[in-house]
Amino acid sequence: MPELPEVETVMTGLKPALEGHRFTHVETRRKDLRIPFPKDFAKRLNGRKVLHLWRRAKYIMADLDGGETLVIHLGMSGRMTVFAKSQSRKLGQFHYDPAPDEPEKHDHVIFDTDAPARVSFNDHRRFGLMTLIDTGKIESHKLFKDVGVEPLSKGFDVAFLKDALKDKKAPIKSALLDQRLIAGLGNIYVCEALWRAKISPRRRASRVKPDEIALLANAIKEVLLEAVEAGGSSLRDHKQVHGELGYFQHRFAVYSREKKLCQRADDGIIKRIVQSGRSSFFCPICQR
Repeated sequence: MPELPEVETVMTGLKPALEGHRFTHVETRRKDLRIPFPKDFAKRLNGRKVLHLWRRAKYIMADLDGGETLVIHLGMSGRMTVFAKSQSRKLGQFHYDPAPDEPEKHDHVIFDTDAPARVSFNDHRRFGLMTLIDTGKIESHKLFKDVGVEPLSKGFDVAFLKDALKDKKAPIKSALLDQRLIAGLGNIYVCEALWRAKISPRRRASRVKPDEIALLANAIKEVLLEAVEAGGSSLRDHKQVHGELGYFQHRFAVYSREKKLCQRADDGIIKRIVQSGRSSFFCPICQR
């Protein structure tokens, strides 16, 4: 499942093709993804201008001039690709491949804009989601009303994290993955942040000390920003909108490094355990 850095990378890559531009033609090539498309989905998008493109948790959000917001979730395998429709093949400062003559088999939604560009949404598993929400009602919508603070926002700091963890009996790993507390954090980056803060994923959240919480809050922001800069992590399906892979997987300290030497502890061997159905990777020597 793409996490915050991957979604942020895709959203940023879409901006030259979408933000400030109008949809000239939208085509849905099936009736649904994970859920059915809203009634008259393509018709409601045609002619609309994208005023602002942003991210909320693991969702890409496009505020439209008609008072609605297009909401996109990539699911497990969803991929958005930008193609140029001008002879220069340039959008903003980037060059893109020309739009193909025919869509690929699993291109389920096609967006043409006056950039001019084409954006295709390809999802062979169909776990992705697209819907339209009244812009003024986003925070009260069922998808977002219980979503927590953005970890790259000013609202996420040591004081917030200290208060959020103080009564939590769950392991710190599970607490950090709770989307009701922190939006967009996923398994990869929680493992990496806990390693940087020298905290075991098995430690009860309420027993993380104040000085450790300060290290952890900083580690979370640090690892997310580094991952965004690297274009995210490409493990299976994630690609940037111009087709390139992300590169942060080459910087993993613990994630997916079971039985390998710890980069910090001389005699540390990375261990994998399962917590709440997910793999946790950590060094039992330097993470306590």
